[in-house]
This record gives sequence, C-alpha cells and structure tokens, in this order.
Amino acid sequence: MKMTRLAAAIALASSALIATTASAETFRWSSAGDGLTLDPHAQNEGPTHNMNHQIFDTLVYRDQEMKLAERLATEWYVTDDPTVWEFKLRQGVKYHNGNPFNADDVVFSIMRAKHENADMKGLLTSVVEAIKVDDYTVHLRTDGPNPLLPNNLTNLFMMDKEWAEEHNVTVPQNYSTGEETFAVRNANGTGPFRVVHREPDIRTELVRNDEYWGIGQYPMEISRIIYTPIASTATRAAALLSGEIDFLLDPPVQDLERLNNAPGLTVRSGPENRTIFLGMQQSWPELKTSDVKGANPFADVRVREAMNIAINRDAINRVVMRGQSVSAGMIAPPFVDGYDAQLDEVPAVDLDRAKALLAEAGYADGFSVTLHCTNDRYINDEAICQAVTGMLGQIGVRVRLDARTRSIHFAELPRGELDFYLLGWGVPPLDSHYVFHYLYETKSDVGGAWNATGYSNPHIDALIQGLTSETDLEKRSGMMSEIWNEVHEQVVYLPLHHQMLNWAMKDNIEFPVQSENTPYFMHLKYKK
Repeated sequence: MKMTRLAAAIALASSALIATTASAETFRWSSAGDGLTLDPHAQNEGPTHNMNHQIFDTLVYRDQEMKLAERLATEWYVTDDPTVWEFKLRQGVKYHNGNPFNADDVVFSIMRAKHENADMKGLLTSVVEAIKVDDYTVHLRTDGPNPLLPNNLTNLFMMDKEWAEEHNVTVPQNYSTGEETFAVRNANGTGPFRVVHREPDIRTELVRNDEYWGIGQYPMEISRIIYTPIASTATRAAALLSGEIDFLLDPPVQDLERLNNAPGLTVRSGPENRTIFLGMQQSWPELKTSDVKGANPFADVRVREAMNIAINRDAINRVVMRGQSVSAGMIAPPFVDGYDAQLDEVPAVDLDRAKALLAEAGYADGFSVTLHCTNDRYINDEAICQAVTGMLGQIGVRVRLDARTRSIHFAELPRGELDFYLLGWGVPPLDSHYVFHYLYETKSDVGGAWNATGYSNPHIDALIQGLTSETDLEKRSGMMSEIWNEVHEQVVYLPLHHQMLNWAMKDNIEFPVQSENTPYFMHLKYKK
C-alpha cells in the first residue's frame, strides 16, 4: 500500500465526515491483513472477527477485561432441562436497514452457522436445534448438558434473516472454493458501525450507527472509521509516526521503543490469547514436498521429537520477537482452563540427541520438506519461519520456505494440502476443549476443522466429546489433563510461543489492550 493512496483515502473520508449527536471523530487505523470476508459465519479467524465485531453483534462477548458480558442477550441460563439453554434477547434493537432484531434472527443465525460451509460450525456441534419460544426468547437444545455453550458464542454474529433471504445469502459463503456472494462485501448488522464502503485489502469505511442500542452504554466517540491494511511493517510504523493513522493493531516489535518514545504516541501491552506453533502431516504414506519416497518421516514420533528439540525457542524470542513472546510447550496460554505449567515448559535444545533420533528413525541423512507460512498474519510470522528453517537445517532437515498471504494459506490449510505449516491459535471460550475440538479431534464433518496433521485417536476423540457434557469440574479437569498429556507425549504439534500483545496509538486515545486482540471501537475514548 503506497502512502499516497492511504493519504487519499483519509482525505476522502475526512471530507465526508457527518455530523452526529455524539462526538464527531474520524478514526484511522491499520494492521497487516484485512478481514477475509464480511460473511459473519464463513471464517473463524481473528482479523475477520475484528472487522465483523464493529458491524454485527453477538449474543454475548468478552469485554475489555475478558469477562463474559451482555450484548444482544440480556440473560442466559440452563433451564430445568439440563440440555436446554434459555437466552433472553434485548428488545428494541434494529438492524442497519431498520429491520427489527428478534428471535427469528437468532434461530436463523445459529442454524446458518451450523451449515457445512461455515467455519463457525465447530463451535455449535453440540447444538441440536434452536427454538423460538417467543419474539425475545430462544432455547438452544444440546445433545447433552453443555455448561460451556455461552463461551462458544462470543464470535457468533447475528444476521438479519429477512436481509439474507432478500440477497440470497441464507447459506454461508464457501470460502475454500473462492465463492463470491453478496454477503462477502456487504453487511447488515445491529452493531455500532455500518459499512459504507468496502474494497477488500484496500480500504473499508464504516460510520457510526446512531440508532445503536448501546449509545449511552458505551462511549461511542468515533463517528467514522477508515481501515487501511498495510502489509509492510516499515510502512505501517511510518503511517503512525507521520500521523496518517491513529491506531496500529500490530506494531512491528522492532519499532516498539521508537513508537513509544515518539511525541504524541504511546504503546500499550499485555498478554495475548494466542499461541504460535508448527503442524506436520502425519497420516499420509508419503509427503508431497519431501525427497523421501514411499515413507512419511513425520509419521514417526522420533522425527517429530527430533525437530522439537532442535528448535531454539529462546533464540526466536530474543532475536526475532525482541522479547515480545513467551516460549511455549503447549497450545494454550496460562489463563485457559486446563493449562498445565509443567507441559508448557519448553524442551532443552539438544542437536546431538535430535540427530540420533533421526538416525534411529532411518533418516540419518535427513530429508527435505516445504514449510508453508503466512507473511501477513502473525507478529513476524515469516521471520519466525526463516529462523526455524535454519534451526532444522542443523540436524539435516532441509526446509524450503514458502511464505505467502494468509488468504491463500487459510484456504489451503483446512483442505489438508500442506505437509508442514505455521498456525496461530487463540482460545475465545478460555477452555481447553476449544483447542482439542479444532486441533486434535479426528477431522470430520463435526470436528477437527483445523486438524491438518492427520492425527486421529479414538480414545482422545471420546474424551474430547465427553468434555462438552461433563458437569463435574474435578472429573472434567482430569479428562483435560489426560488429553494434554497424551498429545504432548505424541508431539502432535511443535508449539513455539505465546504471543505478547501490543497496540500503538496516538496518546490522546484511551484504549487498553484486550487479550483476544479484538479492538471493540465502541469502547474507545478520547482524552479530554
């Protein structure tokens, strides 16, 4: 993105600034990558949710302190039937086109998000049906007691049933096939901002919804939002330093000190709910990109362990991440239920032992493989992969790096087309079941949506499925511990680190970081 184009976009937005009953502030922000789609159920992915949270509402959400809070639902509780949750809906809410929000929209949205095209369906596998009780009461019936159901709804957006029918988008976009629908570039939500212009990967403009139910409840000080994705780290930092943007979601770690010390700017930090890791395809008889024929090196746990102890996570933290990460041994940060500090300890680097393990597995001369990596999704993602490539080369694993944009990476990865790949994972429900269900459960129509490793263990599957209905907390904790210990022993993935979170902004803005890295701009305030 050239800076001239960014300046032109900002100038255009400023000239169109509208007068409203609240503060009239145009807010300009940037990050490395745009949301993949405006279809709220097509992709379960952070930047996509970040955009859609401005436009749509969920029933419940994680507030700035990560507490489960009201949004379109004002009450929720288990009924006398332990398999039925009741949600009381907020009354008087309207969509951006004026249509009223009611129970019909909730039933429609829940069932739409369960469609096979929807990446959100993994959050609703226990939901058997959504039932309208009256205009402002909905029952969600599950296939057994599910104490975690509300936790799974924090990124489940409510769509207007009538609008979806009018525009032939009752079925979610099939993102993996590149399908284009009206809902990909257009949206009609109940959220604090509405879309007035959308050019994917170029510019998105939102204006404040002055009929929003939350006016008076939230600051709502922004009247217009201009979002411009900028892939180049240097250009993003320059845009903030020059004043062309007000807020940077993902400031480059190498520029944090410079940004924090610059006049008129500040950097706010905190732990992020995200772990970065590597996945390996373990079930194929032969890898697609390896020089080993007739065998799959990743199918041998000794090879996976060799790679695990060859990666110097502390060096990645120090050199690549500039101290903005915490080395990880498991794919869950400390504030997630089921976290085990002992399993999160990283293995000591031991190149001699790693080479010996490869030799025992029959790969004394090593092997080649391609590592697929994003270059515009996670903090220094391509640099992380470059570092890993060098580290694995020390034990004879010859890695070819293929770094590409996240839109390509996230289309190919769920289809199971990659031998070796980088991925990051957040845990919105703050419960280990979310990690297990998506990353470790056998890939099927109901689970394992992001398990591209081929790992499949019927005993582990049964434990994962049992977690959704187990209400005895002590027993449930034991089940999570059993799962974590088993997958840790099998070295299913290679965890690298838990990301730290930094937001850089003008110093007249009051906006503390939120650990899911979700900027709810309705909360943003300006210093008076």
